[in-house]
Amino acid sequence: MNIPPNLRYTKSHEWVQDLGGGKARIGLTDHAQGEMGDIVFVTLPEVGDDVAAGERLADVESVKAVSEVYSPLSGKVSAVNDALAEDPAAINNDAYGAWLAELSDIDDMEGAGVELLCAQEYEALMKEA
Repeated sequence: MNIPPNLRYTKSHEWVQDLGGGKARIGLTDHAQGEMGDIVFVTLPEVGDDVAAGERLADVESVKAVSEVYSPLSGKVSAVNDALAEDPAAINNDAYGAWLAELSDIDDMEGAGVELLCAQEYEALMKEA
């Protein structure tokens, strides 16, 4: 299983990349995309939307089901990965390259939302499952 050490993870299988300057990038983990199967459609938030930690950020539709993606942080959507509209399967091909949204106005990666796990903690969580 691919778990890059430079990212943080949620128990609901989102990843967070700290971009610095109060910005973060969010996507789905390799585990999540594998469980979903072939991803066929993605509904992304709008740039400018305010997002609260623990609330729905996006929807991902696979051949199996539609799954909600929850934001691990609170902030403002500053960018979305528009390329996913044309190629939602990019998430299956490169879960850590096919980010969903970038948030800005994040105060702090720690304590600013949902509990974030380091790579080792996320890997341990996956071994328990």
